[in-house]
Amino acid sequence: MLHSYPKRVTFIMLGLTAIVATFPLWGASVFGGQSDFILEKLTLMLILALFAMSLDLLVGIVGLVSLGHALFFGLGAYTLALASPDFSPASLWWMLPLVVLVAAVAALVVGVLVIRTKGIFFIMTTLAFGQMLFYLISTSSFTGSTDGIFIMFRPSLTVGETALLNLDDPPTFFYFCLGMLVAGYLFLRWLTRSYFGQVLDGIHDNEHRMQALGYATGGYKLIAFVIAGVMAAIAGMLAAMQYGFANPAQLGWHTSGEVLMMLILGGMGTIFGPILGAFAYEILLFVFEHLTTHWPILMGLTIIIAVLVLPRGIAGLIIAPPGKAELLKVPLLRRLAKGGRKPRAEVHPHQAVMPKGRAES
Repeated sequence: MLHSYPKRVTFIMLGLTAIVATFPLWGASVFGGQSDFILEKLTLMLILALFAMSLDLLVGIVGLVSLGHALFFGLGAYTLALASPDFSPASLWWMLPLVVLVAAVAALVVGVLVIRTKGIFFIMTTLAFGQMLFYLISTSSFTGSTDGIFIMFRPSLTVGETALLNLDDPPTFFYFCLGMLVAGYLFLRWLTRSYFGQVLDGIHDNEHRMQALGYATGGYKLIAFVIAGVMAAIAGMLAAMQYGFANPAQLGWHTSGEVLMMLILGGMGTIFGPILGAFAYEILLFVFEHLTTHWPILMGLTIIIAVLVLPRGIAGLIIAPPGKAELLKVPLLRRLAKGGRKPRAEVHPHQAVMPKGRAES
């Protein structure tokens, strides 16, 4: 994977970013009283996009499918909740490094143990670690048990007595999350194009060959695992800041499964695909929840259709828009194009059947 895409990818992503970034300016005039709710949903989409990008580093770039990535997402949320003072806001100057440090240590410990496994065993071990922390948090009194912990004040960003950002203001917090997402995207773009990223690509394609060339693949995978865990923890901290609480559900395997579906929907290994997938997933979730109480069925069918029709996700449509020939290569679309009719058997010219009367003569 060269991670070099056509210019239209840059133009499309810049255009979508501009639309989202200017929403506080035109949202009220278009949506009226619903603009505050939509701004809150957009902020959540930005946070989940950062979360999905962190998982793409493991799944799409390195080739390590994890079902316990929510462990770090929830860990970031609980680190903020437990370290925040009760009657005053914490300073983001020390809270953010604390979240990064806790997540890095946890990812290092878990990574040392799970990196030794591959395939289905890696999936199951990451799931096991995630569920262990989930049940520990759910049954501990100091974490609020199943009720979670409320965060009374969002962290402040001040220099002396001067507030640099008022994170209690929804538009300001929206732009702060947008900035974190852009910073995370640029970092991963730089990382995947670096020498380190090229080694990760080689591990994804053929780890045995990389080992034969003398690369300590385990160390590279461990570093990628720690980076992904730290980015997920930052996303978890932002989620806790937005809603004002940390809940055990943020650690559960359901959260890991949802972010993995965002990755599949958007396109793995592209970095920008998970952003599109997070937005698409949340929009579909909002629509399906208002259509029926059985929305998980609709969401499941949508993901199945996306896998069959868009194997490279939404990002694949942007990178290489399919022509008619490419569309007919998809088995489902090929059958739909033929209307379910069986293809007519070809008859060789020399095997043509002669008329009955002429054959008798």
